[in-house]
Amino acid sequence: MRALGVLDGLLQSQRGDLFPWVPVLFGIGIGLFFSLRVEPGLAHYLWGTGMASAALAMLWRGDRQDAVVFLGWILLLVALGFATAGLRAHTVEAPVLQYRSYGAVEGRVIAIDRSARDRLRITLDQPFLDRNSPDQTPARVRLSLPDGARVPRIGDRVMTTAHLMPPQGPVEPHGFDFRRHAWFQQLGAVGYTRVPVLIVSHGPRDLPVEQLRQRLSTGIRSQMPVATGGFASAITTGDRSAIPRAALEALRASNLAHLLAISGLHMGLLAGVVFGGLRLLLALAPAIAQRLDTKKVAAVGALLTASAYLLLSGMQVASTRAYIMVAMMLVAVLLDRRALSLRVVALAAMVILLLRPESLLSPGFQMSFAATTALIVIFGGLRDRLTPSSPRWLRMVAGVVLSSLIAGLATAPFGAAHFNMISHYGLLANVLAVPVMGALVVPAAVLALCLAPVGAAWAGLALMDLGISWILFVANWVAALDGAQGAVTMPPASVLPLMAFGGLLLGLWRGRLRLLGVPVLIGGALIWYGSPRPEVLVAPNGGIVGVLTAEGRALSRAKGHGYAAERWAENDGSLQTQKEDAQLWPLIAGPEASGKSVTAYLAASDQRLTHVIGKAAAEAMTECTAGEVIISAKSVAPIGDCLVFDADALNRLGSVQMDAEGRWISVQDVVGTRLWSRDPETSQSSP
Repeated sequence: MRALGVLDGLLQSQRGDLFPWVPVLFGIGIGLFFSLRVEPGLAHYLWGTGMASAALAMLWRGDRQDAVVFLGWILLLVALGFATAGLRAHTVEAPVLQYRSYGAVEGRVIAIDRSARDRLRITLDQPFLDRNSPDQTPARVRLSLPDGARVPRIGDRVMTTAHLMPPQGPVEPHGFDFRRHAWFQQLGAVGYTRVPVLIVSHGPRDLPVEQLRQRLSTGIRSQMPVATGGFASAITTGDRSAIPRAALEALRASNLAHLLAISGLHMGLLAGVVFGGLRLLLALAPAIAQRLDTKKVAAVGALLTASAYLLLSGMQVASTRAYIMVAMMLVAVLLDRRALSLRVVALAAMVILLLRPESLLSPGFQMSFAATTALIVIFGGLRDRLTPSSPRWLRMVAGVVLSSLIAGLATAPFGAAHFNMISHYGLLANVLAVPVMGALVVPAAVLALCLAPVGAAWAGLALMDLGISWILFVANWVAALDGAQGAVTMPPASVLPLMAFGGLLLGLWRGRLRLLGVPVLIGGALIWYGSPRPEVLVAPNGGIVGVLTAEGRALSRAKGHGYAAERWAENDGSLQTQKEDAQLWPLIAGPEASGKSVTAYLAASDQRLTHVIGKAAAEAMTECTAGEVIISAKSVAPIGDCLVFDADALNRLGSVQMDAEGRWISVQDVVGTRLWSRDPETSQSSP
């Protein structure tokens, strides 16, 4: 009971400031759901029901002590988060292709984007796959198109012949699980085509928003240069398919890629420009200004504009969060009330987690809310300490520098963990580019929209071109500086939750206990810094092997299987190319290495690793010795006391790794058997 008394005292000190913890507790339940290695069954949901029942009992009997009520809310919110994630996972369930195939594909185009390798991609729904029964046909299929392919329109029904496969698992046991990502997008097959895509029919107007987005994007790009046009279409419609890869890489290297995401910056600037512009126009008409509350009329206009912008943006996590916050503030204007910023952020987080609980795992959600929460907390603390005695221009510059620094520090751990890169001159780039975004690019976009009905949108687009040209110039200049980018290793799974909790404790808790967030953050950073990378990595299909050396990760092949090689290099915190890493293999190779079978000696575990390359080498692999590890993309059956990771084993286990103690761990060991990780028989051929 004494513990409850202490907790009750702590809660009394936080009265009025506990609502921001609601999405945190809800998110813990979601995180528990995704951390399981087995799909939740009756026992798990009975456990959740028991938690909810205990929580309700505490809430019912907790009228005399806040601590009991608080514990009840903790149990209830965690249970609800767990149940919401489970419901969402089953609601989006759709067939997944169970084999690799080549054949006719037909479907309706619902999305167009670009891959990480700058290949144009289309996503099809209502697909027809050759020799597939309707009940086994995926809900959606994504195809990469050949260079120079004709780009269809949204809503067109197209057909082609394509190589298809199920969504693939992680390239290493603790890596990004594309299967899980695809599951929640109902993406049941991915692949590529090397032949033209034929348009069967132009679809009806049953995708009005998507078709409008494509028309606007095409119209903008047709009146602007390639680089700036792609940027402009990205920030107005969310369509990034036309951004040149060189420009995108420069924006990422200079930490300006966030300008492409329709987020709080864009939504806030747009709503602010429309709100201020409407109030100014109404003020110029005294007859109207004397009869109407121009402030509320402007708020309605800004709210309608923000709503339209949300639809055009594709309703991504960042834009949805920004819209909710802007809408809440505009509604507060209509109701003559003041919005509480942290409450609005918490409400936005709850709405997104209720609709898309899987967003909790995405970098967009994590970075968006980390930056917003940090900015509100720090600027809220500074608001009462700053005086308006300084010149206005100096305060504006200081605001831009400080906001860029705060947002950069808040998002740095998440960006580094997900993308393995840090931009060393990101603050400089943001100080030079963000003011131009707010003062020129966004107002010019609004001007272009207003002038479009009279055919004069070109004037606004010309101004946008000037502003975007400057932003791209800054991005290229900063990216070209020596040491502009640094690489970091992939952290263990525990690091980001630990650092997020430390940051939340610092930002949301009132009183001295918030300082406990500092050692929590430091502890997460130390775990990250001290975590070793796997000694050996084997690709999911056994096509390439990587062995860690003092000079980097030696690769068994200099060409092919580039996706796995690139991801391994990123996760190792290395900037070397696959060809450079392959040159390290001879340093660890045995004398029997050949073009078809390469060997490496693992000194740390006293094992000999043989990577069998090609069908002929696999057929010749009939014997092995004790302590030898055989890896092959084909099926092999050597005689001897050795460990074999061949096509059959890897189809079942996924990619595998060996840690510093010589233990072998597979994706199956880490991920387990979930809805999205039930292993398709990728080695089978099409029926």
